[in-house]
Amino acid sequence: MSDPTRISTVSRGLDDLTAMWRIRALEEKTRDLRLAEEVVGSVHLANGQEAIAVGACSRLRPQDALYATYRGHGWAVARGVPPREIFAEMLGRVTGVNGGRGGSAHFSAPQHGFHGENSIVGAGAPIAVGAALAARHDGSGRVAMTVFGDGAMNQGAVTEAMNFAAAFGLGVVFMCENNRYSELTPINDMVANTDLSQRATALGIPAVRIDGNDLAQVRTAVQLSVESAAAGRGPSFIEAHTQRIVGHYIGDAEQYRPVGELDADREVEPIAALSRRLLAAGVVEQTIERCEQRAREEMDRAADAALADPFVDPSTAKEHLYA
Repeated sequence: MSDPTRISTVSRGLDDLTAMWRIRALEEKTRDLRLAEEVVGSVHLANGQEAIAVGACSRLRPQDALYATYRGHGWAVARGVPPREIFAEMLGRVTGVNGGRGGSAHFSAPQHGFHGENSIVGAGAPIAVGAALAARHDGSGRVAMTVFGDGAMNQGAVTEAMNFAAAFGLGVVFMCENNRYSELTPINDMVANTDLSQRATALGIPAVRIDGNDLAQVRTAVQLSVESAAAGRGPSFIEAHTQRIVGHYIGDAEQYRPVGELDADREVEPIAALSRRLLAAGVVEQTIERCEQRAREEMDRAADAALADPFVDPSTAKEHLYA
């Protein structure tokens, strides 16, 4: 007799694995397009950090507002933005989420609750606080989540945003993706206290530190934070420990990494870790491999479709600008 609990757990695990592979496959396809010079400009990939986006977005509600970092392609995918529209934006096509004007670093899709990336480190935090303040008056019940890296914790705007949210009891979830590197510099070389969550605690914000590679921990932390914010209990802070298994940007030589670090990181990154757990649960290898195959095929189709779309007209560059 089959075990319904086991079947449910395995099914959920395969769904989670596919969701993370969709992000990984999109990022790797983006890398290929950038190296082929189809995509231009600086591009930052989130390989190895997929569990945070997948877990968090599974607990955000439709009315909630998400503000990602410049490493935000995966967050957009997890929030439901169609991959073809993401590729088209990076490729400068009219079918992009912003008509090809924003590129990799500045795209947004508010109809999906994804309010954009930002190339200014930590700049999403005060914008999210503004969205939470507006929610107090517009009756939307909206909770705002802002995502930033460990390096952004040293930006004054982030601390000011956290303090404002705490002082006024605003519904903001501050998500710090601590991947140990502030661009090319280890966070350990930049701060005396590496427990970044204590900064939030000092401001009166409830804070937790979690394993950002563990989907269950991410989901629990985000759900509690969203529920607390929606109930009017103010902001919260999540420090999610993870790792990126690619450079800070495409072309990064990564000479700052100690020998053996990447090999160790590849053992614990969320796709590898979940694949091992599924194998241990009795899932056959071919079933696990199909999750990757389906994701790669989807992203290949999306990229090919975007490449066939027309370029944006350069003469429209000054449209949709406000001063």
